[in-house]
Amino acid sequence: MKKTNRLMAMAFAGVMAFLLAGCSSKPAETTAAAAETTAAPETNAAESKGETTVAADAADGKTFKIGVIQLVQHEALDSSNKGFFAALDDAGIQYEVDQQNASGEQANCLTIAEKLVNDGNDLILAIATPAAQAVAGVTEDIPILLTAVTDPAASGLVNDNAKPGVNVSGTSDLTPVKEQIELLQQILPDAKHIGLLYCSAESNSELQIAMAKEACDAAGITYEEYTVPSSNEIQSVVESMVGKIDALYMPTDNTIAAGIATVAMVANDNKIPTICGEAGMVNGGGLATYGIDYYQLGYLAGEQAIDILVNGADIKEIPIGYLPADRCELTVNKTTAEALGIDISGLDGAVVVE
Repeated sequence: MKKTNRLMAMAFAGVMAFLLAGCSSKPAETTAAAAETTAAPETNAAESKGETTVAADAADGKTFKIGVIQLVQHEALDSSNKGFFAALDDAGIQYEVDQQNASGEQANCLTIAEKLVNDGNDLILAIATPAAQAVAGVTEDIPILLTAVTDPAASGLVNDNAKPGVNVSGTSDLTPVKEQIELLQQILPDAKHIGLLYCSAESNSELQIAMAKEACDAAGITYEEYTVPSSNEIQSVVESMVGKIDALYMPTDNTIAAGIATVAMVANDNKIPTICGEAGMVNGGGLATYGIDYYQLGYLAGEQAIDILVNGADIKEIPIGYLPADRCELTVNKTTAEALGIDISGLDGAVVVE
């Protein structure tokens, strides 16, 4: 990594005092409540099913140590976590995993990152941008695979998304923002002025909001930004929108996703339709999204891990992975639509949740 980017990552890891991605899946099985909590390593119970996979053959029975640093617990990030280990299980890889969750606290990210590096893991999975920035700031040797990070290069994590050049690679959750604004227009053709809600400390959200603004400008929709520095301000900020906007757009923002129940409560009670960045937010009470499958995103990162651990691939040469557009799904919350008096019968092919 260029020194500038490495220093940027270290600076984020050292001084971050802020909070900062699709189909639903079950939550990750083990997460630590905070950085101070050390999760006992787990060993997967993958058993031989008659035929040993090529990957397992190449591993020659080795058990790998894998550390996980996850920013916060919410449906999208949990799904990425599960997808990653499903890929290893499907390949018959033996591993011990140390699952750590920072509970949305940046200080915890740095403490966890240092622990995972000091424990000598063979590979570290970093879920969400601040988690990846924290661990990238404390090791240049251990392979780091990130997931649920919108733009690793823009976040100072790699030199180039096509050729990282450092000990970091993984999968991006860049969502189809333009298509999500088009979905807003399709469902809410009379919406002329919308709110854009995100956490001001999340670099991934700032990138998506810039894309949303561009899409709104092209569509002739005016907008107003509403930002929160942490989850504590979500309710008051959403309440401040009442009577001012026709609809609300939220990107794949970890702070907002973790607080989606609060957003939905205020928005739905005040008849503000919400278009979300990912399906977990719709499951939590948002109206609709056209987004990626985070389980598949994590699975793709798991396949990269196999290539590194078993096949000896050089992480510096592994490009950031993206899910193709045909893996995106339209998801609509029927209960929310009914509460808002919105007809969703014309949304062909939608996954309808309640």
